[in-house]
Amino acid sequence: MQFFDTHAHIGLIYDDPIEQLRVIQQAKMAGVNRIVSINNSLHDFAKVYPALKNVAGVYHACGVAPSEITNPGKDWIHTIEENLKLPNVIAVGETGLDYYKQYGDKRTQIEAFITQLELAQKHDLPVIIHNRDAGKDVFDILSQRIPKKGAILHCYSEDAAYAKKCLDANLNVWFSFAGNLTYRNARNLHETVLNIPVERILIETESPFMIPAEFREKKRTMPKMLPSTAKFLAEMLEMPLEDLSVQLWKNSCEVFNLPQE
Repeated sequence: MQFFDTHAHIGLIYDDPIEQLRVIQQAKMAGVNRIVSINNSLHDFAKVYPALKNVAGVYHACGVAPSEITNPGKDWIHTIEENLKLPNVIAVGETGLDYYKQYGDKRTQIEAFITQLELAQKHDLPVIIHNRDAGKDVFDILSQRIPKKGAILHCYSEDAAYAKKCLDANLNVWFSFAGNLTYRNARNLHETVLNIPVERILIETESPFMIPAEFREKKRTMPKMLPSTAKFLAEMLEMPLEDLSVQLWKNSCEVFNLPQE
């Protein structure tokens, strides 16, 4: 079996490139053969990408997250565009809206989000979306501006009704679940996975956050822990883990336009 971690902040696990490579090696030993490296800021991308750009099975997204919206960097739009031309950069993100911590103001967040959706459309790439307490605005904006290659609602946190609303609107979205899916009290997530097509499900670690229940004594999540979330999901869906792993791999390759082999 093989697994695809669609969202890991490798640079937040370790600053040291040697340790980052060890994280990736450990993941591959656990069957996690592909990882999308995520950075919240262009500054972090500039540090992590050079260290990992030639590592087999590691891909990259580039964008400005809501947490960085008050200081995205000089000429940040141009910088993202240039980075999207680099080898193995396969998505825009993460971007989106976060009203929980109120980074900057809503208007600034929305403007930056729309700009990055437009970049994804221009460069024919999917977009990775952060949504925290901003579900209505995320849905309304995607309804008008979702890029052709679609959007990943990463670390999905809404409920089954929201997912149904997205699907009923024919939005080209995928729902990505992290380690918090394995928590007993995550009933909104459990209900969601039971009411959406398995062809639209992705999994991620959101490393170093969202530690799966099995590893709660650990300080941080690692990509090698992804099979724990996959196992929990397989039990929920009453599917053999091997069959589910094949489907999740296919889904991930489809959204990121990668070959399955």
